Parts: sequence; C-alpha cells; structure tokens
Amino acid sequence: MRDVAQAASSQTRSASRGRIDKREAILEAAFTVFSRQGYAQACVQEIAAEAGVAKPTVYNHMHDKETLFRHAMRTAAERATAGSLAAVERLLPGDGDLRAMLEDVGYHLLRCHSDERSSALRRLLYAEVTRFPDLFDVVLGGGAGRTTELLADRFARLSLAGRLRVTDPVEAADQFVALLTGPMETRTRLGTRPVPDEELRAVATSAVTTFLHAFGPKN
Repeated sequence: MRDVAQAASSQTRSASRGRIDKREAILEAAFTVFSRQGYAQACVQEIAAEAGVAKPTVYNHMHDKETLFRHAMRTAAERATAGSLAAVERLLPGDGDLRAMLEDVGYHLLRCHSDERSSALRRLLYAEVTRFPDLFDVVLGGGAGRTTELLADRFARLSLAGRLRVTDPVEAADQFVALLTGPMETRTRLGTRPVPDEELRAVATSAVTTFLHAFGPKN
C-alpha cells in the first residue's frame, strides 16, 4: 500500500509539474507572438503552435486572448524587474571605488533596459496602453518602483556612510535611472537597434559623472 501511495503521489507531482511547464511555455510563446504581431493581429492558434501545444490547451490555461495577453505581459515584466533588481544588488554600501561601482550598476541596468525582451515589453505597452491601461502600473509602475526603492535604499546607506550627499534617496534614485535610460529610446530606436556594450558603458559613465556632480561628496 505504501508503494502504491508513493507512486500516486509521484504521479500527482509530475502532473502538476507538467501543467506548470505547459503554462510557462504558453506564456513565453504568447509574449513572442504578441511581440511579433501585436495584440490585434496575434491569434491563439499561432500561440499554441509556438508553444507546441493544442489550441484547447491554451484555453484551458487562459480563458481568452485578453487574459493571455495580460498574463504574458505580467510575466515578462516580472522577469525584467528581476534582472534590474539583480543589477542594483551589485551596489554595496562599503569601501571601494564609488564611481566604478555606480558605473557597473548603471551598465547592468542599461543591459536590462535595452535587451530584446524589455524593449519588446515597452513597445507592446506603448501600443496597447489605451486598450489595457492597467498594464502601465504592472510594467512601468510596480517593477520600476521596486527597482527605485532598492536603489534608494543603497543611496541612503551610502549617504549615511558619507559617500553621497543625498537628502531624498528616492528622488536621487529616480534621477539616476533617468540619466541612464533617458537617452536609450533614441539610441535603440525604440528598442529596434541593438546597442553595443561600449556604447552602454559610455552612457553609464556619462550618467554617473552627472550624478556625482549633483550628489557626490564635497572634496
């Protein structure tokens, strides 16, 4: 009986894992197709083919095309946010070359911002924001807000250590991100032009120079 119970439990776990894997494949395929075709032109049949599942399977996981789009956008935004948070985690409030650390963080934030997925995410948002206004907060609000909060925390710690002159860490974080990302829509042509690493590093260096003029410690 014990072996039977263990086998049944293993089958249940496998079925559950299989369902999760299919859901992830569907969401990935959906984002790919929506990015390529736009919301209006994308069809569920094409998404199913991209995911390698039957069309009814897509509807079993997501009831309709609108729900599928919302979930695909939310999942893509969560992944983009995870990359940005990991970039900010590189900024450690301790000893070391502050400029070099800020440039390193800036470079990695720019890599996240200008990669293919993040660029496609923003293009889709701009194209569909009137149809899905709630997605603005999901894509640019929640994710950007979490990144800004973590960056503000790092700046506050650096200020307490006397390494920055920051009275409002959130404002400083907003301005740091703006200095980094402000030039990128033009440089990437709304995410349609890959930006070489040396160009990303040059943008990061310029942003950090301006940031330290405003918030760096007085000599």
